[in-house]
Amino acid sequence: MNTSPNFLQDTITYANRIHSFEREDWLYYIRWVGLMLGLLFSTAGFVITGWAHGVQYPAYVWNVPIGTFIFIGAIAFDTIGHQTAYKEALKNGERLVHLITIFAGVSSCLLLCLAYHFPVFLRIPSLVFVILSIFYSVIDEWMHWKRFMAGNSDRIEMWSHFFIFLGHLIMIISWWTWFEAGYPGVKETLAYIPLL
Repeated sequence: MNTSPNFLQDTITYANRIHSFEREDWLYYIRWVGLMLGLLFSTAGFVITGWAHGVQYPAYVWNVPIGTFIFIGAIAFDTIGHQTAYKEALKNGERLVHLITIFAGVSSCLLLCLAYHFPVFLRIPSLVFVILSIFYSVIDEWMHWKRFMAGNSDRIEMWSHFFIFLGHLIMIISWWTWFEAGYPGVKETLAYIPLL
């Protein structure tokens, strides 16, 4: 893909592709980014609720919503290219890898939530899904670099992927660490959320 010498101009060009979205692109974009915003609001909302009531979390717990925030910013940008300039290229297997990665990632988060109540039973399944989400993210990166080297990607998409991977790893490794430590602060926070 052609790029200019100006990174900012390339970024603006990439972002402006959103104007060529069709209805199906908007639906995909809203579902995907909306799903991840739900993860951000729920994790950040939970931690902030506890903090506001004096719950002391280990510092790494804040990395769960911070990593999620980085991830969302990156996918919100990356998905623009995936629904426009690189839509056809993704049909060669990348779209399937994305779906598998999303399935593994969402499952890992759900299992880590359920593992609060069933830590012994769900320890191994949640770890497996965490590993699978990372493994398929690596496959996805390999496919993107292969496409980039063939001239069917650009540096904006590649930087988006760097931040996707960064945010995902910060979020999921922090979450796993929290679980392994026995979820310090969760019991105290749940006392302030009557519906849970």
